[in-house]
Amino acid sequence: MSLPILTRTYTRCRASRMLVRLYSQRQREERTKALLDKIIRIDHAGEFGAKRIYQGQLAVLRDTPTGPIIQEMQEEEEKHLAEFERLMKSHRARPTVLMPLWDIAGFALGAGSALLGKEGAMACTVAVESVIGQHYNDQIRELMEDDPEKHKQLLETLKEFRDDELHHHDTGLEHDAEKAPFYKALTEVIKVGCKGAIWVSEKV
Repeated sequence: MSLPILTRTYTRCRASRMLVRLYSQRQREERTKALLDKIIRIDHAGEFGAKRIYQGQLAVLRDTPTGPIIQEMQEEEEKHLAEFERLMKSHRARPTVLMPLWDIAGFALGAGSALLGKEGAMACTVAVESVIGQHYNDQIRELMEDDPEKHKQLLETLKEFRDDELHHHDTGLEHDAEKAPFYKALTEVIKVGCKGAIWVSEKV
């Protein structure tokens, strides 16, 4: 085979390898973008829903000894929500189209659980925060598998927020959540609802 033919063959092979690398890199970037969009969208919806739950509880229990405890947890959820709103803008992620539903459903769940008394409100907190805490753990694993260094800042944020949610969970237990009427059935129903809301928010 002549030198010019060898040169052309080598050039074509090299160009093909470069195209494959570029295509693979683009695929990785698209997967990462889709992962970040999903995480930000779901967590934004979750923190918004949690804020509305605590607002619903406060509508019933604000003037009771439990009011300041719920208020403190609500303020932490508002801080989380503000951060995801910032991330949504910076990553150009879209919110779930179901935000109006989570607005109403969150407040109704909070107020309804609070009508069962302090114990009912705290049982709701335990159920919701256990699901959210586990969900944060799942997201942390996804980001670690994708690129822990690239997602370092977001990982730190999720770990901080997860710890806050687990603290809310423990606060609920410390304030008689398990004394709520039909505690196990109540918390299981709420957990199923939360998992369903997460699943739907992933899709739309």
